[in-house]
Amino acid sequence: MKRRTILAAFGGICLASTLSAMPVYAADQTPVEVVQQYLAAWNAHDAGKAASYFDDKISYYDASVGKPTVGKAEAKAAVIDNFMTAAPDLKWEMRGDPIVSGNKVSFEWTFSGKNSGPWADGTKATDKSFSFDGASVFVIENNVIKQQSDYYDALGFYKQLGLM
Repeated sequence: MKRRTILAAFGGICLASTLSAMPVYAADQTPVEVVQQYLAAWNAHDAGKAASYFDDKISYYDASVGKPTVGKAEAKAAVIDNFMTAAPDLKWEMRGDPIVSGNKVSFEWTFSGKNSGPWADGTKATDKSFSFDGASVFVIENNVIKQQSDYYDALGFYKQLGLM
């Protein structure tokens, strides 16, 4: 009997730890609500929670890179972890109301912070503040982000950092 209790408790711990990496939302969540919670996780500087809104096979397209990053772990490392390490005080603000069409959500934004940490490619911190504008398009399916495409002024961003 004691062994069953321990196994049941262990199973509950495993289930709880698995579920804690999942986003917390209602089953009837709208695509806009998913995106708003994703941005809130970014602004809380919680990389794990932000990535929890990604589909396992997300396609993350950054126009300045030119090719998509595919997969939850890959997108978390290449985008979320990269920016949160390089700019730990980052702020990502939606400007105006989003445009919603079915399961697609688009909006303009401002991204700002101070580059006080290294970039994933080995570029050292510049200790310069930045603020740049862009727009994103999200495809939401089953309450997760299936696709994210970001379009922004990368040249202006690099100039602010003194990298160009």
